[in-house]
Amino acid sequence: MGADTNSFSSETLARLGFFAAIFFVVAQIENIAPRRILLKSRFKRWISNLGMQIIDVALLLLIFPLFPVGLAVLCEQRGWGLLNYFHIMRPAALIIGVLVFDFVIYLQHRLFHIVPVLWRVHKVHHTDEDIDVTTALRFHPIEIILSLLIKFAAVAAIGAPPLSVLIFEVLLNGASMFNHGNIKIPLSFDRVIRLILVTPDMHRVHHSVIARETNSNYGFSFSWWDKIFGTYNAQPREGHEKMKIGLNGYHDDRSMQLSALLMMPFVSQKRVNDAE
Repeated sequence: MGADTNSFSSETLARLGFFAAIFFVVAQIENIAPRRILLKSRFKRWISNLGMQIIDVALLLLIFPLFPVGLAVLCEQRGWGLLNYFHIMRPAALIIGVLVFDFVIYLQHRLFHIVPVLWRVHKVHHTDEDIDVTTALRFHPIEIILSLLIKFAAVAAIGAPPLSVLIFEVLLNGASMFNHGNIKIPLSFDRVIRLILVTPDMHRVHHSVIARETNSNYGFSFSWWDKIFGTYNAQPREGHEKMKIGLNGYHDDRSMQLSALLMMPFVSQKRVNDAE
């Protein structure tokens, strides 16, 4: 029990530190070199998006006694998971773990777009009419819980080293804040970065109101999954400055409110449209 508590504390502190640092850096770059002019009140959006993050974290701490790194420690101690069963060398296990976990998140993201009941939850993330670093935090608590359960299953099945899980978690959070950032990156530099990582321009396409563009670029950290599985879309049809972001039917001010975001999975789009 002590080991689980220590791993929980270490994971929490490490993730909190990286989160704060990356959030601050991306937010500052957004102020210095924004890619788009924001349409909505930044203050109102940030209140709702950050409020959602606080609720998400509070629920996870309340519901779950341990987190993925803690489960990885337990799996390592008891020899659970494929990498532990086959005694894969640690350097290789670290790399395999990060890559497999990132692929699982890619598949999860596609699943949340394909399955209607999951889309009702995930669309909360897509209703942000602007996109910036706080959009990376705008996930409904139900999606956060389901995502954590999927991570638990992946950690138990793979048996990756705890360090691999921690690296993945930090990379996922950091990459998500980076690629949601309203950051202007020179096109030539962007092409180089997206050979490996998902860039803000690449992920912004995924937040287009055009369905064909929304259903593309599912990757969070590594860009190659979309290219391998045919879901890659290089640029939005209307261009990054003119493209419309969000979901049709959710561009009213009420859809920005935290209470509306929390209730959104349980309210039909027709009722929201009728209220506009």
